[in-house]
Amino acid sequence: MSDLPVNPLVLIGIGSSFAFSGLFYHLYKEKKRELKALKEIPVFRPDEDLVRVLNATPHRRLQYVAVEGQVQADGEPLTSQFIPRCYGVIQKIVTVEHWKYWDSSAAKWNTRIGCKKESSNSVPFSLISPDAYISDASVRVHNPLEASGCFLERVYYKIRNAEEDLVNSLLQTVGGEKPVSKEETEEMLRVGTTMTGFGEVVLERGQVMRLQAPKGGRKYILVPTDHNSFLDSHRSSAAMWKALSAFTGITGTVVLACVIRSLMDKRDERSN
Repeated sequence: MSDLPVNPLVLIGIGSSFAFSGLFYHLYKEKKRELKALKEIPVFRPDEDLVRVLNATPHRRLQYVAVEGQVQADGEPLTSQFIPRCYGVIQKIVTVEHWKYWDSSAAKWNTRIGCKKESSNSVPFSLISPDAYISDASVRVHNPLEASGCFLERVYYKIRNAEEDLVNSLLQTVGGEKPVSKEETEEMLRVGTTMTGFGEVVLERGQVMRLQAPKGGRKYILVPTDHNSFLDSHRSSAAMWKALSAFTGITGTVVLACVIRSLMDKRDERSN
């Protein structure tokens, strides 16, 4: 290896730079194609215009569109168990207990996750236009838990340390285990959240519509943001991959140029 004119690690670094540049460029092109496809999806609000469009279409349905509106419970909303005056339509509460147990072979305390409890609740809800006080139009969201997208907001998180009491002391003495802490998390889709849904829209009756999973393998998506912000996040992601591709490509090119220049200088020295 000492006979090589260039350090192998340098060659590996150059090759890795070009490999990562190609990978990042591929991800950039994929994101650009995804962004182009999103721009081609018709966007509506839950108002009379959408009702008129549905009435004019066969079977009063649109196979794949985006609907942007505000979340409103169809009946009584759910109430947060931890935050006062916090209401939502989907609620997820996770409780995780952390324990310590005595490892006699290593003569030390190790940690483990004990009981994990998870509960989910939901109530029917719809998307309404921000100016719904002058409109009766709404889009009911069908089976939202089947949709993809991170649309739950963490409204509460706390770690409660276990108290040293008589029960815990007995557990530690008898079983060689003791509770350490309890981690509590509550996530909700809150009433009033701006949401964009991608799927099939069907006119049910009057001005009541339904957003549901589309046919043909297309994704049923719910995102807790307006349509423009959703597109902006994809633009930012595409710009990031493009910048990383350019950076790694330029880095590899500069290092390669330096290596070539060094080899040429050494050749000139030997010739002289």
